[in-house]
Amino acid sequence: MTLLAWGAAWLLDFWLGDPPHWPHPVRWIGNLINFMQRKIRQFCKSDRALKIGGGVLWLVVVGMTWGVSWGVLHLANLVHPWLGWLVEVWMIYTVLAARCLSDAALEVYRALKEGTLAESREKLSWIVGRDTSQLERPQITRAVVETVAENSVDGVIAPLFFLMLGGAPLAMAYKAVNTLDSMVGYKTEKYRAIGYVSARLDDLANYLPARLSWLLLSFAAFCLRSNPRQALRIGWRDRYQHSSPNCAWPEATVAGALGIRLGGPNTYFGERVEKPWMGDEQRGVALDDITRAIQLMMLASLLALLLFAAMRWLTLGIGS
Repeated sequence: MTLLAWGAAWLLDFWLGDPPHWPHPVRWIGNLINFMQRKIRQFCKSDRALKIGGGVLWLVVVGMTWGVSWGVLHLANLVHPWLGWLVEVWMIYTVLAARCLSDAALEVYRALKEGTLAESREKLSWIVGRDTSQLERPQITRAVVETVAENSVDGVIAPLFFLMLGGAPLAMAYKAVNTLDSMVGYKTEKYRAIGYVSARLDDLANYLPARLSWLLLSFAAFCLRSNPRQALRIGWRDRYQHSSPNCAWPEATVAGALGIRLGGPNTYFGERVEKPWMGDEQRGVALDDITRAIQLMMLASLLALLLFAAMRWLTLGIGS
């Protein structure tokens, strides 16, 4: 039943994605983070106090997410096993974001192909944190490929990894960890202190999934007849070419698979950030690299599902 729930949830994400008007736990988690953040800032004024408050924020949000998820799932199973199964499927479905990531990338792809540069910049701004107002078409294309590669970890591979370790409640807790990082885990003046704990623990949570993405994306490149040897080589060579300890693993691997160069300097919140390049520029980035990156990400997500389901089956037995 458990492994069947995994497959059903993955298929739901593949078919439906994240309809904007449907209720979603991440929105509830985001509301809790905003509420807690306001309260903490009322009482914590110094950087030291904000760091401590940020630790409390992390504990409350992640702890409540795990506790509520476990409680809801437990109560549903008490009512009826099939209700528990449906709740489990729904929870897993909500933590996966492959289709949502694909749809967002394709919005920019279509704008680049059929729309205006201003429209492309606007739609890119919905999915990246950098300043998009001055980007040209090759830079926009590269940004989309980077986003798809990077988010293959926290959007799919990592949730499935924690699903394997601790079921749907732990996968939901991971989503809270990731949402905290995306909302407060910045190095800007406003968030540097209060988001310190969230940023560091998100790095820790993604440590193993990011390194697994190197292998999964390289195998996906093999299946899709891209360049798996180069994906492995450049993914390993450029694995530290990023300020994050995790982001370069999937980005460099995709850069190698496609034979392009990713990374480089960008502007975030009005500040220019010098970032190293990843990959070898065997050719210029092309519009179709967006769809190629999406294919790599989607296949890697399926491979992750199969790998972690097999590991769960081997360790806990088919009846778990």
